[in-house]
Amino acid sequence: MGCYNGSELQDLGCSSQLLLQPLWDTIRTREAFTRSPIFPVTFSIITYVGFCLPFVVLDVLYPWVPILRRYKIHPDFSPSVKQLLPCLGLTLYQHLVFVFPVTLLHWVRSPALLPQEAPELAQLLSHVLICLLLFDTEIFAWHLLHHKVPWLYRTFHKVHHQNSSSFALATQYMSFWELLSLTFFDVLNVAVLRCHPLTIFTFHVINIWLSVEDHSGYDFPWSTHRLVPFGWYGGVAHHDMHHSQFNCNFAPYFTHWDKMLGTLRSAPLPESLCACGERCVDSRERCAVHLIQKKKQT
Repeated sequence: MGCYNGSELQDLGCSSQLLLQPLWDTIRTREAFTRSPIFPVTFSIITYVGFCLPFVVLDVLYPWVPILRRYKIHPDFSPSVKQLLPCLGLTLYQHLVFVFPVTLLHWVRSPALLPQEAPELAQLLSHVLICLLLFDTEIFAWHLLHHKVPWLYRTFHKVHHQNSSSFALATQYMSFWELLSLTFFDVLNVAVLRCHPLTIFTFHVINIWLSVEDHSGYDFPWSTHRLVPFGWYGGVAHHDMHHSQFNCNFAPYFTHWDKMLGTLRSAPLPESLCACGERCVDSRERCAVHLIQKKKQT
């Protein structure tokens, strides 16, 4: 969409587009790399590992930093090196051995062309939201099917449930079929909507982050589900309950499909350390020991 002198609506669209144009121009200076077949795999691995790394650091520090217990969903669990390395190794192996050849084949058939103009901000945001809703719907149906059909679960989805307590690097610990399916839905939605490449980058980054956060095992005050009102977004505790109970919370992000089909189960308040040093439910509440101490003082 070009910028022309005309109505106020056109001027508003032009201004919105200009907000993203400097960013898009910077990306286009590296067009040779972004159009190459190695970019999607490199982008995916770097983004995924980059989002996992802070949580890995927290898991390493966890035994020596007691305050982290307030935000850990399973305070007595911390992934070991023997759990972390296989997850990272499987992710790298599948991206290099399976995902890269598929990307290369797609590149040979239809090399990507980058437009000169950036998308309008409103268009980018709306397309990202629609892609998230579509992806959530598709994965809900796919996920429910793989739990209801025993053969599908044993053959493809069981790998992802080998770690009952979630941690960040376990996000992509899955069979190749499952990774391929998620990638297919991811790519399908942006293709159907004919999203701008900058919109595609943004959607992929947000999608990877939400997936990692849901498996991180940490429920922070700034976690996504605490920022989205009315319980529309499930979040890390919501997804962790699926890993522990298997028969609920099949949608990856939002809660409307589980509500409509009766598979939604609310996550309990996380256990944490109270000021008195004892465990209590939710750090915002005082535990019984703390309340007794307060009564004695009064």
